[in-house]
Amino acid sequence: MPRPPNYPWMTRALFALAMVSLGTSSAFAQSSGFDVFSPDTVTLAGNGRLVGVDGERSWLDDGFGKLAYGGRDEGEPGDFRIRPRFGEAALIWQPRFGWALSGTVVGIAQRKGDHIEAGLSEAFVGFKPLSGGSIKLSARAGLMWPPVSLEHSGPEWAVTETITPSAINSWIGEEVKVVGLESSLLATRGRHKITATAALFDVNDTAGALLSFRGWGLHDVKALAFHTQPLPEPNEFIEYVQPRFTHPVKEMDGGFLKRPGFYAKLAWQPPFPVRIEALHYDNNSDPESVNDALEWGWRTKFNNFGLVADLGAKTQLRAQAIRGRTRMGITDNGAIWVDNRFRSAFALVTQRFGISSITGRIEAFGTRNKGGELVSDDDEHGWAVTLAGRHPLGEYATVLVEALHVSSRREAREREGMAPRQDQNQIQAQLRLRW
Repeated sequence: MPRPPNYPWMTRALFALAMVSLGTSSAFAQSSGFDVFSPDTVTLAGNGRLVGVDGERSWLDDGFGKLAYGGRDEGEPGDFRIRPRFGEAALIWQPRFGWALSGTVVGIAQRKGDHIEAGLSEAFVGFKPLSGGSIKLSARAGLMWPPVSLEHSGPEWAVTETITPSAINSWIGEEVKVVGLESSLLATRGRHKITATAALFDVNDTAGALLSFRGWGLHDVKALAFHTQPLPEPNEFIEYVQPRFTHPVKEMDGGFLKRPGFYAKLAWQPPFPVRIEALHYDNNSDPESVNDALEWGWRTKFNNFGLVADLGAKTQLRAQAIRGRTRMGITDNGAIWVDNRFRSAFALVTQRFGISSITGRIEAFGTRNKGGELVSDDDEHGWAVTLAGRHPLGEYATVLVEALHVSSRREAREREGMAPRQDQNQIQAQLRLRW
């Protein structure tokens, strides 16, 4: 086979041209803040884990299980099993279009039941102008989570101190994602800081389906655009009017922003290490809207309250509570098909030891159904306790270990021949990588 021609002068010229181009691009980025395709705009993150779990079949395998994993894949609750599992891989692109304008696009591959699901997690443009005064404005627009969680951070929306988020923020991650426009105003008065946030949004018209038919869950599976979440076995009426899946990112009532939802948040940070916040969310969906696949609109509203307090130089308390209502279907004889009241609360304490930390969390959750077709059999109440440890392994890796116990009662489990009260234990060891 003939060799390709060797042009050392051409190689040197191309290399020199590449270096000049990169240098020019870098200099331009530093002087203008514009940086779209450099390595600084791309981040890779991911995790793998070793999971030991017992108990009932996971909700990801069409069961009523509260966790992402189960002791058995089908049938009755199973014995404790230990298995290696892929967790998540994220590709994060954060271009900068100047000092004030930036973008965030996150693609995720995650384990979901017995398969790997890949898709778009977030895609929004952020606006944050430079300001040295007492009033600061910021905004963002696109596909994003509302600012509810006290446990997640970073562009990949990762849980910080534990592996598994609370029931509240598991639900936000799995079902409450919007396409909208959000603006925030930060005002500083003396040593007080007050932040007001407001947003108009749409494409979250089905939020409430998973929470009503399955109940609360504790897991780190995230809603992705254009993908579905599975639903467990419904009662005899619901199985004829609702498919065994729901699209969390879905427009249902006649066109984008025809019936926009909104959320508003107020956060106050006084001159001591405490932050208090409150958020009201209303998706304003039409509960009688339905598409050809028999997915329905869900009118979902909730109030969320949060507290972050430093109890010492190395101890932090985070507490969060949510209370809301979701409705779906046709009103008959004064009662709509589904009228679900939901609530949950947790307290989380993190104690730091140098670069390591130990976190404990206790929580309670419940739902109460007053609808005409989803009744008390689908009510639930439960609690969970979590203990986790976190230790960085250099600049790019972190190891976490976690033990979780969850107990819940739901009469609807009898449809699958199971006892209404179920307990699950889960132990995980996770390695997180980030470049």
